[in-house]
Amino acid sequence: MHIKLKRSPGIYLAGFMGSGKSTVGTALATALGWDFVDLDKEIEAAEGESIPSIFDSRGEAEFRRLEREAIRKQVSRIERGAPTVVALGGGAFVEPGNYELIENHGVTVWLDCSFGEVQRRLTGHEHERPLARDPARFKLLFDARRAGYGRADFRVDGDCDPAATASTILALPLWK
Repeated sequence: MHIKLKRSPGIYLAGFMGSGKSTVGTALATALGWDFVDLDKEIEAAEGESIPSIFDSRGEAEFRRLEREAIRKQVSRIERGAPTVVALGGGAFVEPGNYELIENHGVTVWLDCSFGEVQRRLTGHEHERPLARDPARFKLLFDARRAGYGRADFRVDGDCDPAATASTILALPLWK
């Protein structure tokens, strides 16, 4: 087993919105018998408000603060020995300070999804994604985040079926 997993039984799924982090994370956690946490859902539950509503009423800076606190909470839980797969929000992994929170507290996996596939998956749901509302800015954001996602411990293709992606993660050398 990968040394990071021995110290902290956490797998953090990173990737752009629509890359399948929640769906793949659920399948992966089920296969492992681990807990699953969707960070955005945790924030919504704690705040009693949707992510788009938080962005609209409080701004992105406040959302990012809430996100950092949610990450700290999960890292602490994992450090206490709760094996967990965490689906990070699309910007969580590339936000300054967040990478450092999780870097040595489990393994990070980037679900690398093509822009075309992201667009296909989000068609009709742009209103639920505050940063996807402006198509030109959306593409620039996608391109800008790729280098940050590249810091993950492992990269897997996120364009394929979520079950296949989960199987790919299970076949990574981190389990040996």
